[in-house]
Amino acid sequence: MSIKSIFAFAGVALLSGALAAGAMWRFSQPATARAPLVKKAETVKRANRYVTLDKVIVMLRRGPRDTGPHYLAADLVLATTDEKERTTKEHLPMLRSVAVRALSGYAMPAAAEMTVEQYADQLNKTFEASYAKDKADKPFSEVMISKLIIE
Repeated sequence: MSIKSIFAFAGVALLSGALAAGAMWRFSQPATARAPLVKKAETVKRANRYVTLDKVIVMLRRGPRDTGPHYLAADLVLATTDEKERTTKEHLPMLRSVAVRALSGYAMPAAAEMTVEQYADQLNKTFEASYAKDKADKPFSEVMISKLIIE
């Protein structure tokens, strides 16, 4: 073996040992000492809470040639925050009434053609108008539809 090979092998071994020792020292430090390496989130995202409003059932208006009754059943989900979850739950009876009023105005042909997104958009607008009329803050950010049945 030549002298160059011995020095190269010793250099690689010395460098590997130094890296291992540095890693052992770094990870043996308490978590608070390592904290500067971890980037903190600039903004803390609020965790959403979800409140359900189940079984909103309405009878749809009959079309000109309809002989039988038609129904719409929907389960709604209201996205809110931890702070406003209780208020949202307290408003559920009023929200059910507003949803029934909004959904019962549809006739079967029009109701069958609408998408879930269109229903959710209409309900969001109706809830916004209801809270604006009462001059109150809406305790949830949006209404979503988890189930929709038109029969």
